[in-house]
Amino acid sequence: MQSLRRCVASAVAIATLLTAGVAAAAQPATPPASSDAKTPNPPMWEGPEYVMGNPKAKVTLVEYASASCPHCARFDVMEFPGLKAKYIDTGKVRYIFREFLTPPEQLAAIGFLLARCAGEAKYWTVVDRFFHDQTEIYTTHEVQSVVMRIAKSVDLTEPQVDACIDSKPALDALNERMQTALAAKIDSTPTFLINGVEFHAPPGKEVDVDALSAAIDPVLASERP
Repeated sequence: MQSLRRCVASAVAIATLLTAGVAAAAQPATPPASSDAKTPNPPMWEGPEYVMGNPKAKVTLVEYASASCPHCARFDVMEFPGLKAKYIDTGKVRYIFREFLTPPEQLAAIGFLLARCAGEAKYWTVVDRFFHDQTEIYTTHEVQSVVMRIAKSVDLTEPQVDACIDSKPALDALNERMQTALAAKIDSTPTFLINGVEFHAPPGKEVDVDALSAAIDPVLASERP
């Protein structure tokens, strides 16, 4: 799977966005050459962000997360199911997930490119699987086998994965999303915004459902529409 290995190298260009700051972010990453035109095209999702929940909810919760971030993975595996059941599925909160790249940036890039390969309907399935399998990747260093296992679970073939990861438009779009996040002063993950206000966990603790509830519930109870 030569293209996946090329992606690991080419995604290093995207990583410079984090170390060089917003000014350097204006310089586009250099993607690999486009895939052969005969390669089957994956159902690439090109939306700016992934959204769940009631569009008219009183509270909008934004999470900036990285597919390579252990803290993000812990939140997704341990806390997000409870958050989703309590607030998103009940229509109380509109949840927005925004992509961000943290070290190793190559791994984060592969995770998000793979999710977008799967299309909007399966985007979150891939992100969630990537978070669940993140420890395995770090323990075994078997990126290729894990990526292909996740890809097959959402009916993506190896040629489709190659085409997605080799896609210049996909890499350019990921680059642009990083520029936007950096311009918004996002510098770590997970970062949460509640109705546009950055939320921080109590000192010495990670964000969990209880901490978010303590911030969300007063807003839901307020008179403000």
